[in-house]
Amino acid sequence: MARLLQQIDETNRRDHWYLDDGDDCHFLYEYTAGQGWRGGETNQLIHNLQKKRNDGGYHYKAPAIARCARDLSSVLSADWLAQATLVPIPPSKIKTDPNYDDRMVQVCRGIRAPAPTDVRELVEQIASTDTFKGGHRKTPAELKQNYRIAENQLPNLRGIVGIFDDVLTTGSHFKAVKEMILERAPQARVIGLFVARRAIPCPFDEVTEDDLLKL
Repeated sequence: MARLLQQIDETNRRDHWYLDDGDDCHFLYEYTAGQGWRGGETNQLIHNLQKKRNDGGYHYKAPAIARCARDLSSVLSADWLAQATLVPIPPSKIKTDPNYDDRMVQVCRGIRAPAPTDVRELVEQIASTDTFKGGHRKTPAELKQNYRIAENQLPNLRGIVGIFDDVLTTGSHFKAVKEMILERAPQARVIGLFVARRAIPCPFDEVTEDDLLKL
């Protein structure tokens, strides 16, 4: 997989319906929706990154975390990192939950730079929730009801706040966290950084001109 940050723009924003043209979001790879871990190298990477403690193949999780940190390190400049506070999107489980998964905290802390990176768990969940695997996706407003600012993490934010997550799906988690940060630090420039974005395959991609003529 080539390592080059790509931007969410008018060509792909439709896959992430809570985002608008005022959201500055970037990603490394594309995760193909509906194909699971068999959908290619990115799907396999994300599958391993999201493994739970009792899952088969859990030993692949740590290498996946290291891979994501290394890949992000290769595309984020030292100058940018020196100006940025890195904020992982909170996981679905709170820290006292036995299933708490801090994979994105580990990814952010694994990003290498000449100067120490500023990683903060600035937004946290109030109560554990079920991991989303289908059905109703919560809106940013609904997510914010179960989020709070960690007050001890708020002082002296850097000028740029980079919100990090593994996969950009609807954009609801990003929007909720972004709104909460801007409510408390309106001067910050908030951007989103993702290992992958979920790409929704077009149902007509495999339809040829001959197929259409037969209709």
